Amino acid sequence: MSEQPAQLPQPLLDALACSRFLRRQLDSRPWLTERLIASIGAPLDATALRDYLRGETLDDNTLKPVLRKLRAWVICHVLVRDIARLADLTEVTESMTLLADIAVEAAHDVLREQLVARHGIPLSADGREQEFIIIGMGKLGGRELNVSSDIDLIFVYPEDGSTAGPKIIDNFEFFTKLGRGVIQALNDITGDGQVFRVDMRLRPNGDSGPLVASFDMLENYFITQGREWERYAWIKARVMTGIRSAELNAISRPFIFRKYLDFGAINAMRDLHAQIRREVARKDMVNNVKLGPGGIREIEFLAQVFQLIRGGRDTSLQIKPTLKVLGRLAERGIITRETERELAAAYDFLRRVEHRLQYLDDAQTHNLPTNEGDQTIIARAMGFATYEGLLNELDDHRGAVARHFNGVFGDPNEKGHDLDTLWASASDEEHCGEEFRRLGYSDPASAARRLATLKGGNRYLQMPPSIKTRFDPLIPRVVEAAAETADPNATFERLLDMLDAISRRGSYLALLQQYPQTLHKVAELVGASSWAAQFLNRHPILLDEALDPRMLEEELDLPAFRAELATQLDEIEPDMERQMDLMREQHHAQVFRLLTKDIAGKLTVERHADFLSALADIIVDLTVTMCWRKIKNRHRDDPKFAVLAYGKLGGKELGYASDLDMVFVHDDDAPEAAEIYTRLGQRTNTWLSAQTPAGHLFETDLRLRPNGDAGLMVVSLESFRQYQLENAWVWEHQALTRARFCAGDREIGRKFEAIRVEVLRQQRDLTKLREEVIAMRQRMAEAHPNKTELFDLKHDRGGLIDVEFIVQYLVLGHAHQHASLTGNLGNIALLHMAGELGLIPADQAGTVADSYREYRRLQHGLRLNNQASRVERDQVAAAAAGVRTLWAHVFGSA
Repeated sequence: MSEQPAQLPQPLLDALACSRFLRRQLDSRPWLTERLIASIGAPLDATALRDYLRGETLDDNTLKPVLRKLRAWVICHVLVRDIARLADLTEVTESMTLLADIAVEAAHDVLREQLVARHGIPLSADGREQEFIIIGMGKLGGRELNVSSDIDLIFVYPEDGSTAGPKIIDNFEFFTKLGRGVIQALNDITGDGQVFRVDMRLRPNGDSGPLVASFDMLENYFITQGREWERYAWIKARVMTGIRSAELNAISRPFIFRKYLDFGAINAMRDLHAQIRREVARKDMVNNVKLGPGGIREIEFLAQVFQLIRGGRDTSLQIKPTLKVLGRLAERGIITRETERELAAAYDFLRRVEHRLQYLDDAQTHNLPTNEGDQTIIARAMGFATYEGLLNELDDHRGAVARHFNGVFGDPNEKGHDLDTLWASASDEEHCGEEFRRLGYSDPASAARRLATLKGGNRYLQMPPSIKTRFDPLIPRVVEAAAETADPNATFERLLDMLDAISRRGSYLALLQQYPQTLHKVAELVGASSWAAQFLNRHPILLDEALDPRMLEEELDLPAFRAELATQLDEIEPDMERQMDLMREQHHAQVFRLLTKDIAGKLTVERHADFLSALADIIVDLTVTMCWRKIKNRHRDDPKFAVLAYGKLGGKELGYASDLDMVFVHDDDAPEAAEIYTRLGQRTNTWLSAQTPAGHLFETDLRLRPNGDAGLMVVSLESFRQYQLENAWVWEHQALTRARFCAGDREIGRKFEAIRVEVLRQQRDLTKLREEVIAMRQRMAEAHPNKTELFDLKHDRGGLIDVEFIVQYLVLGHAHQHASLTGNLGNIALLHMAGELGLIPADQAGTVADSYREYRRLQHGLRLNNQASRVERDQVAAAAAGVRTLWAHVFGSA
């Protein structure tokens, strides 16, 4: 035994008590003790490891012993700091990852140099130098390497070709030789030990596949043979050598991350985990802290399944470290903060136990010890007085992990459903009708017919088995969920329509299958609103939103939404198609969240309209920004261009399906301004109104611009002012009362508001104004005749149009005396203001304001169920009478 310094520092003594491996290393490597004493006061970094290698001679003969000496120092350094509580888990795993990175890098550099000397530089067919790209997988890829881990590698190179000579070989052979050399340098067991066990089984086709693959080979493999478990493995893939990682990522990313929400990954991951569980049971590995119940692997699976599900759409989830993924999931409400804390605490505890098991003898083990001596050592290394105390805390953590894991991966359909027999006997309409009657359906025969038609229809009969296995368990749950709503028959029909719309997308079926509570939320929603049902049918991706338990309670934060959407749009610049889809998806999600709150009765009509209008402002403003970037030869960085909102958007009374009435203006003296801003206006209008795979944003209407359809699409601000002062019709000034700046250059917005006020405050002949407003009202009434016995909330006398015309007349007729009337405050506020100013009786102003609010509430409810804005006349008789009374007061006629 070699002599040790007389007095070892306490951290080293503590570590020696917990590691037989450390004792053997110090005894067999006389230089190691002093190096540890000098280094254990601080973490190791890449500079320290590279400095160590620079102090050694690295060539074909020395490569193996030098790397093994480096490994001995690093692992013993980490071991001492960890057991002495000087290092946290992140430091331990990062230090081991650095060791792997630098060892791989050194082996690659030395061995490539030798091969190049013999065969020349590997070149592509067109003469470009080719590099060897080593990919770290698993914990190495995630920078989470444990202290006695093997390393999972994959070897690729960009293009086929051959070396430059002297002894010419093709690139495949060159890189195969290099790959074998790297493996031997790290994996071979010599008298100095081993650096890392190297596992190449994650490469395409595993052990039966070639050791190296070109980019083309890899891409073809992903397309034709890539399996679900390989997607899971490739999440952690990290390029360790070479500079062409961006090209490699472009190949692998579409394989790993789907463009759509991929809830089918849950079933695939559940099957993979079931295989692992069977293997654990077969080998009696219940006390394995990695693979056993509630172990490390379950935390990793839980984090990575959400990456597979959502990572294609949320690129911020395309990260590798497990704890960071859990944090991102909590930020997005996919898991709760409490779940994140419990899983992170369990991960930290389990990984520290794992390391102490491996410190004993530097063995790749994850099994708890069976002999008392080792149990005592592990307990002490973890800071417990007894092994029983350690097990108690370990069981708490594993129990928490298993609970959360089962919550995600447990099969809710495992035990079947009470109504499975209903679906099985769907062809027996009489029997099914009795069951629907028992469940409270008002028209059980109709529901039974629909069920039988579904079961016997071609759409169902032609479903692939993989889809049927997801579709079948849903039908009994649809029947049950519909029965719990106010109108089971209507809800049942709408839910079946939705299933029909998504039946070819297994991922959406998997979502509803895995999360039955979502189906109940959706049933409530579509049962309350046929418009909501149609919206979901058009955009089934929104089913995912129903998973968020915070949806009803959490405030809708539009500034945060804008900032996040702007960032996401910037990240995918210049991909216009993806940007247009992203904007639609995000807008639809916000509308769906609002819709959910709306139907739950948590919003007034005013708040709902304010939100939709503000949301539209954001979308239009970001659209202008995106479209300006796409214009070539633009003459300035920021456009002097603005969008003016009219109609419902201008009055902040936007509904779910409202058009956007807009006018485009610019304030730019550049000679090319008119042409460039016309192009910008056209692109903005197209971006907003075009149908893409993600749907569309808005129907747009530009006819309120100066001279209507015959006018320019974009006018200068001065031309707009001149038109309004000299050529506009009274009805155009009526429209101007509800106009406002919506998007674009804010300085133009301020100038527009000044023009608007100037126009509205012109003194007008009240008699002539009254005649023109009455004439316009008559033309509108003739254009929208009501031939029913019902009251048309919008167009009938005493309805919404009458209130709007009264307010517009009061603004145009009296704003020259009362500037406050020019404010775009909404009809209710302006009615009260007119009452306070004595322009109309205050009591009548209040009555009509209440009528207007009630009309909008009724209209909104009818539109939610795609019904015309008409009600029984008795229902609004008092409200309509109040409006007609005020009309007569203002205009002198009923």
